[in-house]
Amino acid sequence: MRNLELYLHIPFCVRKCAYCDFLSAPAGWEQQEAYLRALKREIEAFPDKAAYQVSSVFFGGGTPSILPAERIAELMELLHRKFRIERDAEVTIECNPGTADAGKLRIYREAGINRLSLGLQSADDRELALLGRIHTWEDFLRTYEAAREVGFANLNVDLMSALPGQTARSWERTLAQVLALAPEHISAYSLIIEAGTPFFERYHEDAERRERGEQPRELPSEDVEREMYRLTEQMLLEAGMRRYEISNYAIPGYECRHNIGYWTGVEYVGFGLGAASYLKFTRYRNPENMQAYLAGDFSGREITPLSENDRMEEFMFLGLRMTQGISEREFQERFGRTVEEVYGPVLRKHCADGLLWREGGRIVLTARGLDLSNVVMADFLLE
Repeated sequence: MRNLELYLHIPFCVRKCAYCDFLSAPAGWEQQEAYLRALKREIEAFPDKAAYQVSSVFFGGGTPSILPAERIAELMELLHRKFRIERDAEVTIECNPGTADAGKLRIYREAGINRLSLGLQSADDRELALLGRIHTWEDFLRTYEAAREVGFANLNVDLMSALPGQTARSWERTLAQVLALAPEHISAYSLIIEAGTPFFERYHEDAERRERGEQPRELPSEDVEREMYRLTEQMLLEAGMRRYEISNYAIPGYECRHNIGYWTGVEYVGFGLGAASYLKFTRYRNPENMQAYLAGDFSGREITPLSENDRMEEFMFLGLRMTQGISEREFQERFGRTVEEVYGPVLRKHCADGLLWREGGRIVLTARGLDLSNVVMADFLLE
């Protein structure tokens, strides 16, 4: 049997955040119920279930926690009926503070969910308001404490730096306040100004100014952003958290198995609006039109077979995101060629520049390489 990861997309939220370009939006209860019916039909229709054992399940969004907990429990029951789920599978649900009380969280636990990912972003209420978040720091604390009370022993906290008007000191305070709670995992991302969002309208010129090396007006400067980056690494390391991927830190043993599966080429199936899947060297993406999805019309599904070059590129791009890097032996076993044959000049160039390090049959990004990872990754594209 082959390992398989499952992702269920819940595309609903209380209110769209000002920076968010995810496929999500507020919706009434009738549309939510119609969507859940369509989602169940899609799960029921998945073929070849017997060929796989499920190693992880992830409920993402949107905000899955705005649904009644009983609906999440029903989806878990369906997954257990339709798939062979490993006894120790990692099962995660994303949760926004203020959308889940102890009663809802207890139902999650009883349904077999064992990991909670809390979208905090900042411990500063002014920064939260700027982002358009629906919660305060106190709301987050109540949700966090409730999660501990009902038995969650694996909690992730999402944080975001380089916000407009944010300083290194305010970011340091956010890190200190979160670390005082001792979560098992922290995902720490820098704000990206995405097209089509309110933040793009307000800050894209500032972002372009920073990219040109000029002093931005409202976004933190490149030097301040780099200081935030260093603070993150230093403070989390001192708290006993290990950086295992460019933006992810964990107490050893609590690394997100679901995301590691993405980065190491484990097959996965995404159910729901716009959800992506990777099966048998082919990528699939569901339609993003809600009415088409509710009608079960997948004629607009994207299907992209991956060539061997595509797969080699992804092996390098995704594997190098992780601090353990990639295995040269695994590359040769997968592709029948050595990594030196395919990427020799690129490897020698970046090793000489101090961006890559090779030892013991592994290739990893150095600390400086992690800082400049986009530059390094671009050189692994094959013509």
